[in-house]
Amino acid sequence: MRKQESERVEVALAVLGLRLHVCRAGDLFAAAQTTVRGTLTPPLHQAINPEEKRKIIGDTFMKVADMEIAKLGLKAEDVFLAQGTLRPDLIESSSKTVSGIAAVIKTHHNDTDLVRALRDLGRVVEPLSELHKDEVRELGKTLGLPEGLVWRQPFPGPGLAIRILCTASPYMDASFTKTNATLRLLANWKMDDHPGLEDGVVQGVRQLVQTMGLQDQLSTCSGRFSATLVPIQTVGVQGDGRTYSYLCALTGPTEWISLFVLSNVIPKLCHNINRVVYLFGPRVDGPVETVTPTLLSLEAVHQLQDADEIVNDVLLKYDLVRTLSQVPVVLVPVGFDKPGHRSIAIRTFITNDFMTGVPAIPGTDIPEAAVQEMVKRVAGVPHISRVMYDLTSKPPGTTEWE
Repeated sequence: MRKQESERVEVALAVLGLRLHVCRAGDLFAAAQTTVRGTLTPPLHQAINPEEKRKIIGDTFMKVADMEIAKLGLKAEDVFLAQGTLRPDLIESSSKTVSGIAAVIKTHHNDTDLVRALRDLGRVVEPLSELHKDEVRELGKTLGLPEGLVWRQPFPGPGLAIRILCTASPYMDASFTKTNATLRLLANWKMDDHPGLEDGVVQGVRQLVQTMGLQDQLSTCSGRFSATLVPIQTVGVQGDGRTYSYLCALTGPTEWISLFVLSNVIPKLCHNINRVVYLFGPRVDGPVETVTPTLLSLEAVHQLQDADEIVNDVLLKYDLVRTLSQVPVVLVPVGFDKPGHRSIAIRTFITNDFMTGVPAIPGTDIPEAAVQEMVKRVAGVPHISRVMYDLTSKPPGTTEWE
């Protein structure tokens, strides 16, 4: 959960006269396992695969709910599960309630196999399942709900667990070196010498760029930025399917228009990249080949909670909660120039329906002063090395990184 989230919700509902039964099951969730395609997963605190993390959390939520129902002396068959499931949740989970053929982009905690079984029994109440998030806000306003609730930043059901990228080792497949060389070519478009790429490959890329009409865009950015792969994977959606691909980091001057040009071009030419970020701080020419091994430890959770609270404080200070649809804050297991440290990514996202969307452009959609304050304060979180600003539209990057 977010920092002190459970306590704040409990107090807020108590003010309304609602007596909340709070179950603190952190230890149960940390040790929980589930079965995915017939195979037992590792415990959540050791899980790395994002789909496994989502399914462990979703299934454990159902099991803990059953335990609490029993403690309250209720019969399971007399209890209904009320969920705020939205239509995009069901689409991305490939639920049969909306489609029988859609690819699974990511499993939502409110649409796991256990939830589906309960739904088939008629014991799940989902009054919002045909709506998108913008429509839910309109409904909330029509019902007269407090604006603080209506405009609250959306928060993923699995919580911060899927905003902590877990890894044991760098992700570097057979394409790593060639892709890095291709990124150098794209970032230095006017240069003639491109070590690491055969002449035929260079000519092929140049021909593709010309065919796509991108040469002028790349020429305006040439030589001002460094582009390098980061040896981790993030979730994206390319074509009609889910991808689990590389992250690309850009360093150089904060010339946002040029940065967004590069972030738009790179995934079109390097299909094994689904997300591009701007990395604040000194230039990184790469290659980046090390990571900080990261699991769902208390240390990692506390790092992200502190950074997330800072970002949300700034959003409130600058009155951005209405204009920015969602702002995920992500813990990235790479320290760059500080071994053993991690980094924080900030994903400012603008959308109407959350099926597609764009990042906020600093100076246009979000004050540059707000971005700089986020960066300065987040950089002060213990053992955080760098701060990233996500430049990726959806598609190819999903709203969340996992």
